[in-house]
Amino acid sequence: MIPIRSLSICLFFILMIKACTHKNDLNIEVYETSAQGHQLKKLTEFASAEKQSDIKLLPNKTFQTITGFGGSFTEASAYLLNQLSPEKRTAILQAYFGEEGANYTLTRTHINSCDFSLSNYSYAPIAGDSSLQHFSIEEDRDDIIPMIKDAMEISKDGFKIIASPWTAPPWMKDNNDWRGGKLLPQYYDTWALFFSKYLDAYASEDIAIWAVTVENEPLGNDNNWESMHYSPEEMSLFVKNHLGPKLEADNHNVKIFGYDQNRGEELKKWADAMYKDEASFKYFDGMAVHWYASTYDWFPESLQYAHNAAPEKYLIQSEACVDAEVPKWQDDQWYWSKEATDWGWDWASEEEKYLHPKYVPVYRYARDIIGCLNNWVDGWIDWNMVLDKQGGPNWFKNWCVAPVIVDPDQDEVYFTPIYYTLVHFSKYIRPGAQRIGIELSDEAIMATAAKNPDGSIVIVILNQGDENRKLNISIGDKTTSFSISAQAIQTAMISNS
Repeated sequence: MIPIRSLSICLFFILMIKACTHKNDLNIEVYETSAQGHQLKKLTEFASAEKQSDIKLLPNKTFQTITGFGGSFTEASAYLLNQLSPEKRTAILQAYFGEEGANYTLTRTHINSCDFSLSNYSYAPIAGDSSLQHFSIEEDRDDIIPMIKDAMEISKDGFKIIASPWTAPPWMKDNNDWRGGKLLPQYYDTWALFFSKYLDAYASEDIAIWAVTVENEPLGNDNNWESMHYSPEEMSLFVKNHLGPKLEADNHNVKIFGYDQNRGEELKKWADAMYKDEASFKYFDGMAVHWYASTYDWFPESLQYAHNAAPEKYLIQSEACVDAEVPKWQDDQWYWSKEATDWGWDWASEEEKYLHPKYVPVYRYARDIIGCLNNWVDGWIDWNMVLDKQGGPNWFKNWCVAPVIVDPDQDEVYFTPIYYTLVHFSKYIRPGAQRIGIELSDEAIMATAAKNPDGSIVIVILNQGDENRKLNISIGDKTTSFSISAQAIQTAMISNS
């Protein structure tokens, strides 16, 4: 017979072991995409790893509220979807907007044509039509509007749409051209009216536009695709004296975002101009930014500056893509290889060449999203959702890569590794989530973390190294360990149960 004292001691240690086991266990699911072939695979077994990285989560230390993640409705993408069989078209839209797919919640489209249109067009083609009597969105009815409506039917939670003009109609500009030039002062009110009519026209199609940007890439170009130039001061004056008051008078509950071009030093100038006085501050709801200033740098100092200039405003990454490349068809390994170049590889000035080295497409995406989130960006939008094997259609032949590539002639679809990279964020970090504090023990990995409205915590982790790494995750006194493969992205979901 076991003495009562000994039995009590045994029971005490058994209870302690059970308590410690429960305390140190986190209810976690892990999904991985890797160069070795995982495509958002749920892991139940993990590879061995010698080196360890510690990740400490700080859920009580909160930052920005997440608006969402997604891609763009362009005429090019919408046109291509219409060339596919109904089954393949639906499969792509389900992959982007369905609960089992990327579950996109933040999107963008273009006002008038852009380079990823089939041709130049405007909703107000008649020169001198200052009252816009002939305004019409007829050009969008074949492709863009059906794509948006079908996505709306699939999306359970819905998604926000940001609309951006590349240019006003040429007749409103000082150079009477699709490219370059500035808006003539006598058409400031007409151009503001144009935005209002666009919002009304889309509302009549039961499509609500959540936000507009004043101009795509206002620093512009003079000899490429549609563009129109503003200085920071000119855009601020247009918004506070014309666009903002007009949309307010017409009862449009829509956000207005300024800038909408590359991150970097320019961002500081635009933040200063946009938020410098009460009237301007009132009408700008935030800033939109692009990633093309570098293939590796997310410019944390500029993002921090823009946030600190107006902490309550939005800061949204509105466009990104693998530019200046023709897609590699059914070649997953290319997307994990350091072979891609961007426009800056050939065209950047000598003093900025260092910002544009060759890069790994998957890493560029994952690094940029993690870097942006960790520096106050609350939304991140990819460019075209679908392109063809040439990287178009694009009237200027400005070929780029999309996460999904199609061959309409063969009715074939290729989901590139970029698609799965985006899903690691969009599917699991939901609108209303708050980014939380995170501490890493070394620089071997990158990571960001957020707490969803349902209480679950999401960690997205990037391992760019050639070795598996053991990850030790801790929240307070609770811990768990698993490994991440070499050259891999993981999303770890910690439930609140």
